[in-house]
Amino acid sequence: MKLLVAEDQSMLRDAMCQLLLMEDDVQKIFQASNGQEAIELLKKEEVDAAILDIEMPQTSGLDVLEWARAQRLPIKIVIVTTFKRVGYFQRAVKAGVDAYVLKDRSISELMTTIHTVLAGRKEYSPELMENIMTYENPLSSQELKVLEFIADGKTSKEIASQLFLSNGTVRNYTTSIFNKLGASNRVEAIKIAQENEWI
Repeated sequence: MKLLVAEDQSMLRDAMCQLLLMEDDVQKIFQASNGQEAIELLKKEEVDAAILDIEMPQTSGLDVLEWARAQRLPIKIVIVTTFKRVGYFQRAVKAGVDAYVLKDRSISELMTTIHTVLAGRKEYSPELMENIMTYENPLSSQELKVLEFIADGKTSKEIASQLFLSNGTVRNYTTSIFNKLGASNRVEAIKIAQENEWI
């Protein structure tokens, strides 16, 4: 089989490729250090499966996945990640990922995953499934309304007049939203809520 490994940490990528090449049924491995390189390689080379890291410079693993599906490429896509973010997982599943697994696995486990997807089955790390079952929206309905207005680019003053609240109350809601989501600013709060499809 021919594989593509896209991972921005070169030591990790090299080690992974060397170990994968020791497997009997791996004939060739193409390497990419970011998502854009991965896309360029997929345009030229035929591969059976692509192993993608999520967070890479220029273009993320999720972007590559969505691009490959839009092109209807006949490849299996395995996303490997250190992140247990529910939003990432949901986006990957929505885009039709074949496997979504955590990085802390052995090469033999990764090979088992590759064989699983090549056989037409899906595989998701159990830890992620657990997370998705237990991760619920912590925001109240009023906080969600405030965050939706924030996402629309409204100022605290505009939100206050829309919701018939005082400026101070809107600021309190905003602080509460940041605390509950673990966000340090508006952009981060919007991103977290959108990744989890709460707004």
